[in-house]
Amino acid sequence: MATAVTELAEQRGEQLKRDNIVIRTYDLWKTYIMGDQEINAVSGVDIEIKRGEYVAIMGPSGSGKSTLMNLIGCLDSPTRGQYYINGSLVSEMTDDQLARIRNKEIGFVFQTFNLLPRASALHNVELPLIYSGTPTDVRIERAKTALRQVDLEERMYHKPNELSGGQRQRVAIARALVNNPSILLADEPTGNLDSATGNEIMTLFERLYSQGNTIILVTHELEIAMHAHRIIHVRDGKVEKDELTPHAK
Repeated sequence: MATAVTELAEQRGEQLKRDNIVIRTYDLWKTYIMGDQEINAVSGVDIEIKRGEYVAIMGPSGSGKSTLMNLIGCLDSPTRGQYYINGSLVSEMTDDQLARIRNKEIGFVFQTFNLLPRASALHNVELPLIYSGTPTDVRIERAKTALRQVDLEERMYHKPNELSGGQRQRVAIARALVNNPSILLADEPTGNLDSATGNEIMTLFERLYSQGNTIILVTHELEIAMHAHRIIHVRDGKVEKDELTPHAK
């Protein structure tokens, strides 16, 4: 029986690869036990995101969007249901396997930047490559290339406290790009920035999308979500609406 289930999962994974689908969830749930209560933070979510899409996941506080982001980013495991990245069934993986998927397939951009304060921009961008065992000369060149992508080559030896908020977020985006991930996953990436700097970062995301990157933006702000080409609205742990924006091709 287990073999049959495994074969079915492999066949489904191969079909997803052929269809160029980078993310696919089937009846995904995340349930928390609080005392004698069950809280369904994510309730039977089915989503499909193709390679090269620019998608916003949007919802108010408590809607389940952050939990869904944690599941998509392999930071958490579902209670039930299936989740595939690039045809691999990650919902059945061990913690060690999930860590490898996170480092290889997903580039994270967080609201709070999460940079090492005493390290240069170049070293901050190198970090994912250090974890993956990339040789020094290769990782330095790749980190420099990533910084060029976000127009920060001339600031590569500066530390975070020597950079503006927008520049720090650019360093974080370069770090997310350095492993050539399948998905760029951005959680409220303009939340700590003023509106003008936030617009600059959103313009950068549009450029990265036009270069072929798959971008998933998690936000509670409609104005930010509208920069994407598709919005998945989440409410009460469910997909309420899935729509294209005027930017969609």
